[in-house]
Amino acid sequence: MQDQITFYGNAGSGHAYKVGLMLAVSGVAHTYQSIDIDQPRHLRPEPFRSLAKFGEVPLLVHDGQPYIQSDAILMHLAEHTGGFGAESALRMARVREWLFWEANRLGMCLPQLRQARSFSPQDYPAGALTWLQSRFDLDIAKLEAELVDGRHFIIDELPTIADFSLCGYLFWADAAEVTLPPRVVAWLQRISELPNWQSPESLLAP
Repeated sequence: MQDQITFYGNAGSGHAYKVGLMLAVSGVAHTYQSIDIDQPRHLRPEPFRSLAKFGEVPLLVHDGQPYIQSDAILMHLAEHTGGFGAESALRMARVREWLFWEANRLGMCLPQLRQARSFSPQDYPAGALTWLQSRFDLDIAKLEAELVDGRHFIIDELPTIADFSLCGYLFWADAAEVTLPPRVVAWLQRISELPNWQSPESLLAP
């Protein structure tokens, strides 16, 4: 029996984009449903509202079982496919390190910079953007340094869910008004050349 996978996302969410990109590049068959994230969470449609514990995208429903939080979903999909980092326990350990780093570093500061500079600057107190920018500068320098040996992807020569997690918001660098260093730009270019790659706006369009 074929797996039944439904993916709920939104074209403005970098966290949803991580999952959408994994599904596209891996070729995992699924149904996509766009959720209006401008709508109050308690008014979002069923079954999304009941299944998404925190009311957020992304949500993945696999054979009736809901999975939430983008990096946790990526781990589930890697294990489901047996690839993209799940080829061995050691390889997945390296991948997990990057997933947790991303959640605490890039995944914390970059979405906020994008939100502040493109959508709602009035929501950020004085000094907040300076602090977020300083965090981003450290994070992107770390990513640039990791790629200095010329490897194609963040773990080695093959893409993993760590790459999908790290790039989630980096394709919106212009909207966040941040500058990306050359090795990071080249790495993003390699990701964009993977089979079935699409931009966030195209991949997650309603």
